[in-house]
Amino acid sequence: MNVAAPRSGLMRGLYTGYMLAFFIYLAAPLLAAAIFAFNDSQFPALPWNGFTLKWFFGREEPMIGLFYDRRLMAGLINSLWIGVIVSALSVAVGTTNAFLFERKTFPFRNALYVLMIVPLVIPGVILGISILVLSSSVANAVSDAFWWEWDFLRPGVVLVVLGQFSFLVTITTLVIAARLRKFDISLEEAALNLGASRRRVLATITLPFLAPALFSAFVVAFLVSFENFNTTLMLVGSDAPLTITMYDRVVKVGSTPVLNAVSVFLMVGSAVLALASVFAQRSRPAES
Repeated sequence: MNVAAPRSGLMRGLYTGYMLAFFIYLAAPLLAAAIFAFNDSQFPALPWNGFTLKWFFGREEPMIGLFYDRRLMAGLINSLWIGVIVSALSVAVGTTNAFLFERKTFPFRNALYVLMIVPLVIPGVILGISILVLSSSVANAVSDAFWWEWDFLRPGVVLVVLGQFSFLVTITTLVIAARLRKFDISLEEAALNLGASRRRVLATITLPFLAPALFSAFVVAFLVSFENFNTTLMLVGSDAPLTITMYDRVVKVGSTPVLNAVSVFLMVGSAVLALASVFAQRSRPAES
């Protein structure tokens, strides 16, 4: 018997009402943004003036669409390649960390594991400010001592990548380590006994087993990087990613339907990536 299930009609009604209200609370803002992205009006508000795609493909003022708005497209491109770079780095280092914590025993292992988790519980603003202060101090010290200008330690794309990497690598490590924990190490031992090298065993047995987790970790890291605001705001330079560009637009102009169009584009893109991650997990080889 499911002891968690409501037993009386009243409790079932309250439970159903609670679940319905909860999902309406989650979906209502997304639905409103999606609706106003197609409203033929210069303001994201009622009344409904008709269906239009101008907020996506419009070329003329005052209804310049998302795909013809230079600043928004530049921010989108910056977010895309920052996300790809930081996700690839996070997966590579996260895989190494997973092997380290799951396969090795060494002094202060638990302390280092806790230290790795810390960036996830630190507020993004604090993390961004800390990285900015440290990098600026190092850059200033090098400049004063050697007259070298380390611009990569100044606010900009490199610092954004380093800042996001500081907490995304924790996420990828946890995802990959959870998969590695399920691996039957006797498969590696059998391959080694048959004469395979460690590199060949890694390439043909271990990494294929980890492939779904590697892909999922990359997708999660990319999505978190793409939507990150707090840490990125502290570290951004002139090449602002999309979240910062949208924030700047809201501060200067206010909410506009083109921002709703961006939201719809991001919702669809995030859903596609999430479904791809789920499909990758379900299509993995059956485990014994």
